[in-house]
Parts: sequence; structure tokens; C-alpha cells
Amino acid sequence: MTEYGKALRANDTPIPGLTVWDLPVHGDNRGWFKENWQREKMIAAGLPDFGPVQNNISFNDAAGTTRGIHAEPWDKWVSIASGRIFGAWVDLRSGPTFGAVFTAELDPSRAVFVPRGVGNAFQTLEPNTAYVYLVNDHWSPDARYTSVNLADETVAIPWPIPLAQAELSAKDIDHPRLADVTPVPPRKTLVLGAGGQLGRALRDSYGDSPDVEFAERADIDLGAADLETARRWRDYDTVINAAAFTAVDAAETPDGRTAAWACNVTGVAALARIARAHAITLVHVSSDYVFDGTAEQPYREDDPVSPLGVYGQTKAAGDQIVGTVPRHYVVRTSWVIGEGRNFVRTMSSLAERGIDPSVVDDQFGRLTFTSEIAGAIRHLLSERAPYGTYNVTGSGPVMSWADIAKRVFALAGHDPDRVTGVSTAQYFASMEGPVAPRPRNSALDLGKITSVDYSTADASTTLEQYLRQESPTA
Repeated sequence: MTEYGKALRANDTPIPGLTVWDLPVHGDNRGWFKENWQREKMIAAGLPDFGPVQNNISFNDAAGTTRGIHAEPWDKWVSIASGRIFGAWVDLRSGPTFGAVFTAELDPSRAVFVPRGVGNAFQTLEPNTAYVYLVNDHWSPDARYTSVNLADETVAIPWPIPLAQAELSAKDIDHPRLADVTPVPPRKTLVLGAGGQLGRALRDSYGDSPDVEFAERADIDLGAADLETARRWRDYDTVINAAAFTAVDAAETPDGRTAAWACNVTGVAALARIARAHAITLVHVSSDYVFDGTAEQPYREDDPVSPLGVYGQTKAAGDQIVGTVPRHYVVRTSWVIGEGRNFVRTMSSLAERGIDPSVVDDQFGRLTFTSEIAGAIRHLLSERAPYGTYNVTGSGPVMSWADIAKRVFALAGHDPDRVTGVSTAQYFASMEGPVAPRPRNSALDLGKITSVDYSTADASTTLEQYLRQESPTA
């Protein structure tokens, strides 16, 4: 008999993420009423915001009707509209709880949240039982479904009505034993822009993870019209967007402006739509160029943006779009150094070749090595830090480009006085073609990333280590 008057409450089970819910049911002489699914109240009480897209009802004529055990690639909210069931759940996800079992009786006053990869089964205890379930994906012929036999001796489910006397489908009878089941893998992570400087650092960081995929532009083009069908996106938990148009001067040309907006805004908007539709965590890399550089102190994450050039405008627009995704991290950085051609390698080469460079001395910031950005991204994701924007640069003193060049010369065993400091205007005076305006102050405040227990390394120390690795005599 349905129990009336309970408060809305979640009850944990031995299977991680599987929760049994007490539902308030209000009854009188006419029957009863309940809120079977109430997003605001249930999320406040601890239910994941799993975003259901389909509501199904399984009506069962006779007691003893038995269905399952099926682990579909989606989350499920199970409740009873009429009658009563014996429910059984088996964890079929890869990991230490594979094979764990939980059983419980459900009537209209109890519901269950079943996370993706947990096998779900039930047996009706009364005739005319209506079993209701909401899911957060549509059936797809490309989806993989994992099942285990209802009579498996290992899981040993104590069915109230023996299976020999129950109503079963031929398909359920033929499902494999647990020993023959391949565990359901976790949802995947996709790294876009995997061929770039940050992409290569993310390969180094995640290269040993079987559930991380890497895509270069030839694999997935952010500007392609078919981006939203380029993958079965429901299979992904996280997308790290390391792809961007970063040629700041080229962005000031007509063709470059078009390309920058297409990649940094239009493509990012498509990714944001995908992330919202499929409950994906979107990680997006931003830039100090969203600021005009006039501040007298390091920029905080919540400081108003005011980009000077096209590149900065596109990055600022992309940040705003990503901010509409419920699960997002915007990682804002500056003065990036990674594998391939970069400022540090150029200065080191000039020092070795006996060339004395003129270097800008009126722009200030900190170097950020791509390994640092990759480490911060992995930390934010693994620690489930609060969503939002985080500044990530090297720590230590704020320096000018000329200061850093002198440091490179000194570390390479050359006279730092060979470097001449010049203004930005002097440096670009003789250059042909459009030149993007640069922020004078590119220093970013690191208090927020530190508050989630990630401390970036001193940029000068990392620079020394980088040059030591680059040296053929190291």
C-alpha cells in the first residue's frame, strides 16, 4: 500500500550514484497525487540535473512480469504510477564496484535514480503495474547496450517470484552471465585542437587515459556545418577546446577577421549548443587579450572585458557564449610557451647565433607554459571544482618581454645586456601589414585557481627547466 505524507529525501545505496527517493504522495477519498518529477525541488535535494528528454511507461498486466537486467548508455529516473515492483540493480560499470547489487521494493511513494551503466531490472508484485521512467537520451541504433542474465548465480538476485514461474522474454533469458560481460566504460573526454601547442601538452598529460580521445582539425573542424553530428556526443562527458585562431596580427586583415570569428565564435557557439544538449562539461581556453591592459593591477576573472583588437574581441565573445553552458570552465591564460616555435626558443636561438635583439619593454605579464595549463585543466576536472572562469598563468614576478629575453640570454650563458628594450610603437614601426594592438598589462590574478588547491609554478623556475631540457648539452 502506498505510503502517504513522506518528505522528499534521497537515500544512498551501495552502488555509487544510485539513489532511492522518498516521494511526497498526497491522498484522500478520491485517490492520490504526487509530483513525479520536479526539477527544482529534486536538484535542491541532491538529484543530478540529468536533463531528461523522453518519458516512457511500461504497463504490466500480471504479477511476476520480469524485465532486465539492462544497462543503457543514459541516466534513468524510475517511478511507479500504479502497483508495486521488486527492483534490482547491478553495477556494470568498469571499476571497483562492478557486480555490486542493490534491491528494493517500489510503490508510488518511492523512486530511483539509475546512473548510466548500472543495470536495471524489475519484477511486478501486483497486476496492472505501471512502471514509468525518464531518460536523458533517445534510443539510437549506434548505442551499445550491456545486459546480464536475470538468473546469474554471481549477482544472485532474490526474486520474490521464482523466475521459473515468472513472465520473461526470450531475449532476457539469453543474456550473458556476469563473467562474460564487458564492463561499461565511463563517458569519454575529447580534446579538440590536439595538434597545437596546448593540444600536445594535453596529449602528454592524458596520453595514458584510455577514455580520452584527441582530435585535430582534420578530424573535427569547428567551422564545419556537420559539427553537431560529427560524434555521438552523448558518449562524451567532457570536451576540452584547445582549438583557436591565435594569429593576432592576421586577425586584423579581412580574411583573418573572418577566420577568427568563424573559429573563435561561430565554432565555439556550436560547441556550446552541443554541450548544453548533452550535459557535457565544456573546457574553453581564453586569453589576456580580452582586456585592454590599462589596469594597474593583475586582472581578476570578474573584471569587465574591453578587447582592443579583433582577436581579443572574438575571444571575449567566445567566453560569453561558453558561460551559458551549465557545466563549463573558461581557463584564461597569457604569454603561452609550448612545443614548437615560441618566444623563448627564438631568444635562445638569437643568443646562440650572436644576434642582439630589440625587445618590447612596455608590455608586462608572466609566461605560461602549456604543461601548466594542461595541469590546471586536469585538476579542475578531476577535483570537480566549481564551474566558471579561472586565470591560469605562471606565478612569480610580473616581467616585461625584454626582462624575459634578458633572462633567457643569462640562462643560456650569454650577456643579457645584448638585449635592448624598446617601446611597442618602436618595435612595430618598421613592420609591414596590420599590427594588432597589444594590452600593456597582461598580468592575471591567480587567487581563484589557488583557492581550489592548484598552485602554478614560478614562471622563472619553469623557464630555467625548459631551457635546460632544450639545451643539447643538458
